[in-house]
Amino acid sequence: MTLSARNQLTGTVKSIVLGSVMAEVVVDVSGHDVVSVITRRSVENMGLQAGDTVTAIIKATEVLLDR
Repeated sequence: MTLSARNQLTGTVKSIVLGSVMAEVVVDVSGHDVVSVITRRSVENMGLQAGDTVTAIIKATEVLLDR
């Protein structure tokens, strides 16, 4: 699959916290945590587990910077 999103970060699933409907997935990307909240069904359908390699795809209309 080819995506237009340019911000693609490959990392390792660090932890998954399952809720009744949603799940919080923490991905370690070069020592930095990227947190994604997705549906529990998506976690189950992908068979995600800690230690899996995934790609976090970030598609946003804005990127804010602070200095």
